[in-house]
Amino acid sequence: MALASPAPDRPGPVLPPAAILRGAAREVALIAGHLARYPGGLLPMRPTARHGTGTRSDPAPIEAGERLPVVLVHGLADNRSIFGPLRRSLLRAGADVHAVNHNPVGGDVAGKAALLGRYIERVCARDGATGVHVIGHSLGGLIARYHAQLLGGDALVRTVVTLGTPHGGTRTARLLSAHPLVRELLPAGAPIAALARPAPGCATRFVAYRGDLDPFVLPLWSGAIDHPDLDAVNVLVPGAGHVTLTVHAPVLAEITRLLCTVRPIGRDAAPTAARPASTPPALVTRSAA
Repeated sequence: MALASPAPDRPGPVLPPAAILRGAAREVALIAGHLARYPGGLLPMRPTARHGTGTRSDPAPIEAGERLPVVLVHGLADNRSIFGPLRRSLLRAGADVHAVNHNPVGGDVAGKAALLGRYIERVCARDGATGVHVIGHSLGGLIARYHAQLLGGDALVRTVVTLGTPHGGTRTARLLSAHPLVRELLPAGAPIAALARPAPGCATRFVAYRGDLDPFVLPLWSGAIDHPDLDAVNVLVPGAGHVTLTVHAPVLAEITRLLCTVRPIGRDAAPTAARPASTPPALVTRSAA
């Protein structure tokens, strides 16, 4: 396994106060910048070269060895604008990128996961693809995992990458627990409990990135996937907050390499073929398995 380290419930490295202050200041600045870009995420996404306008009746099929489409799923009270830098990185690498704009404050995780499943089926039918990779930020990662693990989505989803996702629930959800969707993010929330159940045979690979300065995913270990039946790798990014993960240069480079390396795409491909050959020095990694 290319990425390996201690169990996810062990404490991560302790940052010096100066590093914490720098990380917090960077996070605040990034949140402000994201709020300025937020309205643009409400507009239709400009089509990439492969999927065009989505109205073609004869899409060119993706041949073995080509890159699979990438589907982006945003989090709570957000939209696809959160993925601006990551999307540009993927496009430069030749990926075909799609984004789901689900209701940012309504619905539930199960319903959103079913919506994601239908969207992925349309992407595969339109592009002639045999599968996709999915990247989810925060709640979006939980939606992507729920779809792949519980709704049979692993038939089409080769890889799920999550950024700042509360896989074990988060205590901060208590602040707005009157809201039904936020209540689902509590450690005792229904989706969290469902994802803890056995999942034998789930074929999707999971990579979960989390920052140690993320105030929205508490405790820190809840951002990791700790499930005996899943092929999961956890990556701890020192000094990164909730939004910082979406622009962190080594994280973006690793995800792009992870998903855009040309390789066989059949179900018999070696499981380690989708993993990076090495980990950027700035990242501290741990395996959930």
